[in-house]
Amino acid sequence: MGTSALRGLLLLLPLLRPRGASAGSLHSPGLSECFQVNGADYRGHQNRTGPRGDGRPCLFWDQTQQHSYSSASDPQGRWGLGAHNFCRNPDGDVQPWCYVAETEEGIYWRYCNIPTCHMPGYLGCFVDSGAPPALSGPSGTSTRLTVQVCLRFCRLKGYQLAGVEAGYACFCGSESDLARGRPAPAIDCDQICFGHPGQLCGGDGRLGIYEVSVGSCQGNWTAPQGVIYSPDFPDEYGPDRNCSWALGPPGAALELTFRLFELADPRDRLELRDAASGRLLRAFDGSRPPPPGPLRLRPAALLLTFRSDARGHAQGFALTYRGLQEATDGQASPKGAAQTPAAAPDEANVSCSPRPGTPEAAAGARFFSTVTAVSVLLLLLLSLLRVLRGRTCLLAPGKGRLALGPSRGPRRSWAVWYRRPRGVPLPCSPGDPQAESPAAGYRALSTSSQSSLRSLISAL
Repeated sequence: MGTSALRGLLLLLPLLRPRGASAGSLHSPGLSECFQVNGADYRGHQNRTGPRGDGRPCLFWDQTQQHSYSSASDPQGRWGLGAHNFCRNPDGDVQPWCYVAETEEGIYWRYCNIPTCHMPGYLGCFVDSGAPPALSGPSGTSTRLTVQVCLRFCRLKGYQLAGVEAGYACFCGSESDLARGRPAPAIDCDQICFGHPGQLCGGDGRLGIYEVSVGSCQGNWTAPQGVIYSPDFPDEYGPDRNCSWALGPPGAALELTFRLFELADPRDRLELRDAASGRLLRAFDGSRPPPPGPLRLRPAALLLTFRSDARGHAQGFALTYRGLQEATDGQASPKGAAQTPAAAPDEANVSCSPRPGTPEAAAGARFFSTVTAVSVLLLLLLSLLRVLRGRTCLLAPGKGRLALGPSRGPRRSWAVWYRRPRGVPLPCSPGDPQAESPAAGYRALSTSSQSSLRSLISAL
């Protein structure tokens, strides 16, 4: 799919919204089904190119094998394709689209106008007549313009809003500029950013306006709800980033939901800490993503920190939060709410051991004692075998016919006899009894040695 038909595209914003309300405001994330600027994360159910049943019907993704994208080309479901005909953005285009029945003009796909798919922080498309400018602050141009390049420029200048225009121009402004601005049809903001083919940067005489807090590296968030993006969002975060955000909405607890999470490797790490004590509550990285669904935490104030290594480059994360009036510790979590164990403080290596007195502890103690006793007995047996090294030994049973003769003593049911190897002198204890009827060349083990050996074997 190409991008030559951009004149027919519809941007990611509702055409109608109450005056003064920001449909894409960072403080109203619940209105959006998309958290990426191009709607690549859209997983909604709109299956026509227009909202509310308008537009052309989409083809099913499992029936588009003749095209570049189909359910067969997305077996893992990473792009959200499957046996359905919902709008998706599998190729990183400027917004979701779908295949349609080919027309006489050869058009076989269309962009989808999805009112609920707009990135929080994007405030809409506005007219810029130039006299006066829609945003009254400083401006600049760049052949490498992206949304974040403009946001960073205006953030450094101390402004609240940033506007992109004609694919290469950036303007800065304030809330007062937005209050007197004239909204334009979403279709007018159709220019691809010169620095990123998957982003839109306004249009001819049209500004796409954003809040500069999108993708900021620090901030203090006190609104009842909102969204926090990784640094440099919607661009990929860069290397050696060290960012923090203080989060303290009204309420006794917090609910976080990760809408996007893509870190490059385990060395890129996001930590959630209790703002009051600094205690580490959760930690996520490139190999340990957060759990799906809401994550509820007892502290009402959090400190979020993100660090990337020297090679870090990835899309990053987008998380929504809201304050809860009642803490949820000890209560049954609602369906879909994630409950994860707290992280070990400061990455310490922590081992889990049962408390004394528990059944697990008693079983462990018995096992340890048994292993210790067997080990000692084996050592004794090896010591005895070293004493008998160089001798050929035989264990003679005390029942039935004796091969080498009976042993003396009423309490002994067996006896150990040994034979001196040919040509090797064998010192024997002076008290060793002589065998009465063993085979020639065998002698009985001493009484004390036999007693020790019997005890050892009985114990085993």
